[in-house]
Amino acid sequence: MSPEQLQSWSADVLARVESALGEWVPTSAPAGLGEAMRYGVLDGGKRLRALLVQAAAEAAGAMGTDAGREAALRAACAVELIHAYSLVHDDMPCMDNDVLRRGKPTVHVAFGEAQAMLAGDAMQALAFEVLTPDAGEGAGVSPALQSRLVRILARASGQAGMAGGQAIDLASVGRALDEATLRDMHRRKTGALLRASVQMGAACADLRADSLAWQALTEYGHAMGLAFQIVDDVLDATQPSDTLGKTAGKDADANKPTYVSLLGLDGARTEAAELLAQSLAALSRSGLEARATAPLAALAERIVHRDH
Repeated sequence: MSPEQLQSWSADVLARVESALGEWVPTSAPAGLGEAMRYGVLDGGKRLRALLVQAAAEAAGAMGTDAGREAALRAACAVELIHAYSLVHDDMPCMDNDVLRRGKPTVHVAFGEAQAMLAGDAMQALAFEVLTPDAGEGAGVSPALQSRLVRILARASGQAGMAGGQAIDLASVGRALDEATLRDMHRRKTGALLRASVQMGAACADLRADSLAWQALTEYGHAMGLAFQIVDDVLDATQPSDTLGKTAGKDADANKPTYVSLLGLDGARTEAAELLAQSLAALSRSGLEARATAPLAALAERIVHRDH
């Protein structure tokens, strides 16, 4: 898939995801809560997790039915809601204390700390509501698939995943971590949700967890989760805030361990390139057609070679 084809494919996916989020994130929540929620999740970000859901669903063959397409759209929106809630909370003074996100003031700066906390809470709950539509509302998404998607997303979001990784991150300020511990932290904090995005897309095709394709896609998601964080660390150390859309250099300023502080810039870039090779090798042995996995391969290249 050429860069132009990836751009066209991504634009089509993102238009559908943005439209659905605009419909499902309420304007009617009381006392300005809906406004804060919409500010935190709409019209911003790369939507990488949504793209991974869609690409994995296409690779696994989920898009041939109305139920598969509906499930993939709901999964893409749900994972973006979880990601957005995590950013709202992470940016607060009790966590990373950041004032810039996606090129605009963070939610707690724009709406106050209490409203930001509630907006994040509400987005987290809404993610699971989106995954569990009432009968007749979700184009035939089965209860079994709903349950599987909820479990994947919940495990990636909680103590075994994102929340656990953030706890390790906060506890590691000023400490020297070895590579294994740093990997574990980012496998949870960042990697778990990216891996879950791939798994949720694959689940929409009803792939069995013991199948070759499922295992290969999981390996792809694992490699891309780590690669994304390594590249993020490199960009944080090398790019200005106006390019990143968030505060640059904040990890170094906070004395937090990163792949750059541990491996150096060249070492971090080499590690990212090795993970890209691992992800592409996983796709090759998945048993899925190369044409079907082309969006996943192109996204892997984009993740590692991005400049913001």
